[in-house]
Amino acid sequence: MAYATINPYTGEVLKTFADATDTEVGQAIGKAHQAFLSWKNVPFGERARILQNAADILRKNADSYARLLTLEMGKVVPEALAEVELSAAIFEYYVKHAEQLLAPEKLSVADPQEGEATLVHEPLGVLLAIEPWNFPYYQIARIIAPQLSAGNTMLLKHASNVPQSAAAFEKLMKEAGLPEGAFQNLYATRTQIETILNDPRVHGVALTGSEAAGAVIASQAGKALKKSTMELGGADAFVVLADADMEKTARWAVFGRHWNGGQVCVSSKRMIIVNEVYDQFVERYTAGVAALRAGDPFDAGTTLAPLSSQGAADEIKDKIAQAIALGAKATEVGPSVPNQGAFVQPTILSDLADDNPARYWEFFGPVSMLFRAKDEDDAIRIANDSPFGLGGSVFTSDTKHGADVAAKISTGMVFVNHPTMVKADLPFGGVRRSGYGRELLGLGIKEFVNHKLINIVDIDAPF
Repeated sequence: MAYATINPYTGEVLKTFADATDTEVGQAIGKAHQAFLSWKNVPFGERARILQNAADILRKNADSYARLLTLEMGKVVPEALAEVELSAAIFEYYVKHAEQLLAPEKLSVADPQEGEATLVHEPLGVLLAIEPWNFPYYQIARIIAPQLSAGNTMLLKHASNVPQSAAAFEKLMKEAGLPEGAFQNLYATRTQIETILNDPRVHGVALTGSEAAGAVIASQAGKALKKSTMELGGADAFVVLADADMEKTARWAVFGRHWNGGQVCVSSKRMIIVNEVYDQFVERYTAGVAALRAGDPFDAGTTLAPLSSQGAADEIKDKIAQAIALGAKATEVGPSVPNQGAFVQPTILSDLADDNPARYWEFFGPVSMLFRAKDEDDAIRIANDSPFGLGGSVFTSDTKHGADVAAKISTGMVFVNHPTMVKADLPFGGVRRSGYGRELLGLGIKEFVNHKLINIVDIDAPF
């Protein structure tokens, strides 16, 4: 697996990294296990101090950290800076709340003879995180902040096209004061991932990525009897009801689909508009996309980034061609993208018939699927007609009714009058082929702990 920094705008190979050797992987597991034996006993206050240091360092050096994101995967500068801040905020969330979230819980028992029952939450040990390239820092922070707070130690296998971002985060945690071995970046191969999961010192794996990758890793973890969480793909519904504020809705639609170049699991990929306002929405939406500016992501005026790699761009173009061959109508919209760089022309796919399999695909780039719904009930039907179930949104002037509609959409997260949002103090996760498990908040910190019952029973034996 070739780990390399390739500028997605220029195509220039800037730096390459050798795959980890089997010996290095074995040594990393040993260091992580040794670190766990002491880290699990470190008080919450000391863990919090280290995480706060990490947040402070990120903010102090935000420009340099952000520059690396733009360089490696093409993220425009404002979005790169926002990701640095989001990562810092996640660290701070657990600085403030980890001890409370993992506090022992006294259980209410029906019979006094059951004893004094307490549920405690203890760390498991070494965990493996497998993370994608679209949010190189946020994805790491989202898993290591809660798990380090809980007393676990972490190994990271990051995406092959963001090796410097991965190394930067390892350096960050060392600078913050994390003990040697407690968080290590590994340029691991696919074969080595299975080796790691089969090691008895490793107790779980968290993956964020494609459903195909999730299926492989979940299978390997299952065979090894290891806990896993899977944050996989998404095809979020963006439901527009007849009473929606059309100007505001169209602006959010443009943002919801095109931020991070459209390379977001929870971007608004399926626009589902009731017939009454369909034409009005399409007109405003098309105009909004046309106002985007594609170009050098380091340019302050750029609002549409290139995709992360030429391979990613070629894959999207091929999927558009397949969708057309299956009967979909494709309309190129927006600004003409540069010939230089891994760009895809923003495209609207419509006329996606019920028997067109493309309606169930995830397009990881600036491709919008538009569906004309007969009415509200039909919009809900279309929203639920998906193998995915990650996020979604409902737009309406009646927010109470919007919440009622949101309750009928089968997905892990639904927002009213806003595209699916990622924040430090909101849970993240989905259902069906979007994976299982949750990250962030108390849900995330308790995914990889032993919920152990301690019960003091002081009664006479029956015989």
